[in-house]
Amino acid sequence: MTTPQERSEDLVDVLIHDHRGIEEMFGDVATEPGAEQRRRLANAIVAELVRHTVAEEQYLYPTVRRVLPEGDRIADHEIHDHSEAEADMKRLEGLDATDPDFEFVLTRLMTEMRQHMLEEEVDLFPRLRVAADPDELRELARKAQQVKKFAPTRPHPGAPDRPPANKLLTPALGLVDRIRDALSRRT
Repeated sequence: MTTPQERSEDLVDVLIHDHRGIEEMFGDVATEPGAEQRRRLANAIVAELVRHTVAEEQYLYPTVRRVLPEGDRIADHEIHDHSEAEADMKRLEGLDATDPDFEFVLTRLMTEMRQHMLEEEVDLFPRLRVAADPDELRELARKAQQVKKFAPTRPHPGAPDRPPANKLLTPALGLVDRIRDALSRRT
């Protein structure tokens, strides 16, 4: 299977590709009976959701604000969804996989994110493709793929979610998270 970066796809293609990967991870964690493996899968889901969120907040929502009627309202709604999901991700991060709250928070996170992804794919993305310049969307795809390489892997609910502050802070948070990830693998 070719990845979005190997084809000249646009930002919408990249984000939909992310959605499919996230949904696949949701399916994996839902069928995994072992607590330790569920914890690893939940951590991987959180890391992918955080990277995806960074790409959306840096490139999708500023474009939505600029090119769609009521773009500010739409972007604010989407960012609010991200904030709620990020709070769940942070809470999930602190729970042991054997804690009864782990299952509750994980299920709520998956439900929230499935709804969010569905709304984007059914409503927002088609409208964006009509309103935005195709060349710009292809350039934004390249930028989104690049930013995900350096994005944080853990939730940071207090971090800025709008440019330019988020663009300045993201690489530093990503570096800190990768150091923490490496240290936690050693223990």
